[in-house]
Amino acid sequence: YWESRYKSGGNSGVGSYNRLAEFKAEVLNAYVRDNAIESVIEFGCGNGNQLQLAAYPSYIGFDVSPTALDQCKIAFAADLTKRFELVDSYAGETADLAMSLDVIYHLVEDTVFETYMKLLFGASKRSVVIYSSNYDSIPNPGSPHVRHREFTSWIAEHLPKWRQSKHVPNRYPLCPESKEGSFADFYFFEIKSSGP
Repeated sequence: YWESRYKSGGNSGVGSYNRLAEFKAEVLNAYVRDNAIESVIEFGCGNGNQLQLAAYPSYIGFDVSPTALDQCKIAFAADLTKRFELVDSYAGETADLAMSLDVIYHLVEDTVFETYMKLLFGASKRSVVIYSSNYDSIPNPGSPHVRHREFTSWIAEHLPKWRQSKHVPNRYPLCPESKEGSFADFYFFEIKSSGP
């Protein structure tokens, strides 16, 4: 789906542009700064438009679409702090912060979702941020590439060493009438301390 979308001239979606992109950048850049994050890894970097607003010391972006990655490599050719790879080329790289932005509700198959979640959390040394919806719903035949999941429950059951440390509601929640805004919020996770 994503390769054909990018190859036919499509982009990463409305969430990576305009006020939603600015909101996401504000939250993420503040978290990176306030938590002394030195390295970031993202699974599902898309065409890199959101990344134009980012202030990350070091960044690796993975995606399933070769076309999107080619766009990223062109856009950031002069930026030596960033590199981009196909997710199939992932070789165990880790970072202080692992990110998933507007991805989880596109993982319609259960096995793909579970593999992705283990990959995302396994690549983090300290923190994980997910920007997504967080409720279960049956896929809509009109949007076969969207399936909402209550991922926080899955994390609590399958990745118990991680705790949710922060929730940032969307500044521009989805308005059903106008179809503007987003159903995604920010959820931050950190490894539980070993203390009492």
